[in-house]
Amino acid sequence: MDSSPYLRNLLTNRTHVLNGSLTAAFSYGIASMAMVFINKAVIMQYAHSMTLLAVQQITTALLIHLGRVMGYTKAKDLNAETAKRLFPVSLFYNANVGFALASLKGVNIPMYIAIKRLTPLAVLVAGFFTGKGRPTTQVTLSVLLIAAGVLIAALGDFSFDLFGYSLAFISVFFQTMYLVLVEKSGAEDGLSSIEIMFYNSFLSLPFLLFLIIATGEFPNSLSLLFAKSSSISFLAILILSLVMGIILNYTMFLCTIVNSALTTTIVGVLKGVGSTTLGFVLLGGVEVHALNVTGLVINTAGGVWYSLAKYQQKKNKLPKIMSDIDSHRK
Repeated sequence: MDSSPYLRNLLTNRTHVLNGSLTAAFSYGIASMAMVFINKAVIMQYAHSMTLLAVQQITTALLIHLGRVMGYTKAKDLNAETAKRLFPVSLFYNANVGFALASLKGVNIPMYIAIKRLTPLAVLVAGFFTGKGRPTTQVTLSVLLIAAGVLIAALGDFSFDLFGYSLAFISVFFQTMYLVLVEKSGAEDGLSSIEIMFYNSFLSLPFLLFLIIATGEFPNSLSLLFAKSSSISFLAILILSLVMGIILNYTMFLCTIVNSALTTTIVGVLKGVGSTTLGFVLLGGVEVHALNVTGLVINTAGGVWYSLAKYQQKKNKLPKIMSDIDSHRK
């Protein structure tokens, strides 16, 4: 039996998967980098982070619903059982974004990114305790090197704000939890990234409305939002924030489903190098210290090491493909 067509199809599918993985990771990195600066720009003018997040989620849910009605997306109708399973994802997601936005009020961008870069280490530990299996030695060491670089860079310039940094560290915990749950949900339920976004936006609204009232943002947040909307510059930033929020969520869920939770956090670490540099240049207010540069170099080296380790893992899957081909021949 000629196995050439089977071999070609198998290798073609593998190439498509690899290309899709790289595209998802790259898209998430660009969107995530842009979103940090956009959120900072909005928060500097409009400090009600919970109301801002609620507006983002309402916009996302409406656009996906309209896209489904008009036939632009194949997202399925809401299902009560699926919604119940995804509720923890939505809870951790909103907690992460809420604490992250709140921390930006008192933490500059380079140091905010430095703290958020600790997420890969947390994901690695969470994956081990949730039964995902022990990662390879190279993956483990590369993630530890990334974390070490983060700590060294942070020690070089810590304009310490206990409250702000506490919120950022709490955000790391919640981000870890929802990434692990998204990876698990996408694999078990067969949901697309758009469907997870739809459920997440829908389930977020009651939680966010409660927080808006509990934190005292309502009703001043709405009146201030309407008042500031008369400013063309603020309105432009707000619309950009809403659009980029949708793009960021889509690429993040896609990257996590196509790749893994750990890969998504590593992409966040690598984009953080560019974001940190831009944060120094564009926003100022942060003194460059030798420890910052040393930490960033170590951090980048860890990211490159991780990428090589993951590439080697993919190469090691080739013998399995050849074994499948031999079995097909028989």
